[in-house]
Amino acid sequence: MSKKYLVTGGAGYVGSVVAAHLLQAGHEVTVLDDLSTGHRDGIPAGARFVEGRIQDAAQWLDPSYDAVLHFAAFSQVGESVADPEKYWRNNVGGTMDLLAAMRDAGVRTLVFSSTAATYGEPASTPITESAETAPTSPYGASKLAVDHMISGEAAAHGLAAVSLRYFNVAGAYGTCGERHDPESHLIPLVLQVAQGKREAISVYGEDYPTPDGTCVRDYIHVADLAEAHLLALDAASPSPATTPAGGASRRRVNPGEHLICNLGNGNGFSVREVIETVRKVTGHPVPEIAAPRRAGDPAVLVASAQTAIDRLGWRPSRADLAGIVADAWQFAQHLDRTKES
Repeated sequence: MSKKYLVTGGAGYVGSVVAAHLLQAGHEVTVLDDLSTGHRDGIPAGARFVEGRIQDAAQWLDPSYDAVLHFAAFSQVGESVADPEKYWRNNVGGTMDLLAAMRDAGVRTLVFSSTAATYGEPASTPITESAETAPTSPYGASKLAVDHMISGEAAAHGLAAVSLRYFNVAGAYGTCGERHDPESHLIPLVLQVAQGKREAISVYGEDYPTPDGTCVRDYIHVADLAEAHLLALDAASPSPATTPAGGASRRRVNPGEHLICNLGNGNGFSVREVIETVRKVTGHPVPEIAAPRRAGDPAVLVASAQTAIDRLGWRPSRADLAGIVADAWQFAQHLDRTKES
């Protein structure tokens, strides 16, 4: 059954891939984005586009919408330390305005793009949703504040909500991929070295208690992430639109409930494994530069996605690092061809 969804931040990396999946499932999609960090050409064909801020969502949100998927947030950790008020104003204040608009319109289903940054530096891995939340940046703190806000909205006003806490999202989906400015994520940075856009990749710390001495992180393919959003929508919607692939079980998210799920592969790859995989996939040399450890970089960050498996019926199917890198590489080359033409 076709439904109507508002996707805030749908011109960004994850939002655009989720919007594309919704359209392919036969749904009607409106993308709301102010293009401050998103890209107009990343909005999938078939989506209605509204250029605007989440603070003004009440202008477009009405009772015809079945749910909201909320991706509109600033997400640069370093910037959040230098300019915290920007993050509180947009990520927290903007979400408060969005929740008010949803309440006024009677839209009672929400899927929120949260983050593993809410956990800070966890004491142990794999990280479960019961781990202590101790964010180390205003960005992570702003996302945690929104999670608390959603819990209160659900309890007080009957919202059915799912927060998905991502670990390291990577890869690409067709012409939708990762392009931040400035770029801070490892895989696109290493690919820039392979493209000749950077001289070398810095390896921050080579003496961690890991097999090769470099940090280990959990990478999740953006298409797997998108599928989790569709399953979360179904779980929280009064009338589910689809059945999970393979007949996987799931449990409803009822009005008044706020479910929080970690999303990751449950496996970690080291910085050096990522670099070596880029070399193999691209066939290009990737020079390295040893650099001191960065403050606040834990040795290992790996997710437990058991809650998403049990409650949503979700399982990642693109966990191979070479496949993730190959998709990201294909997208990077697509961007270069587009610029040349």
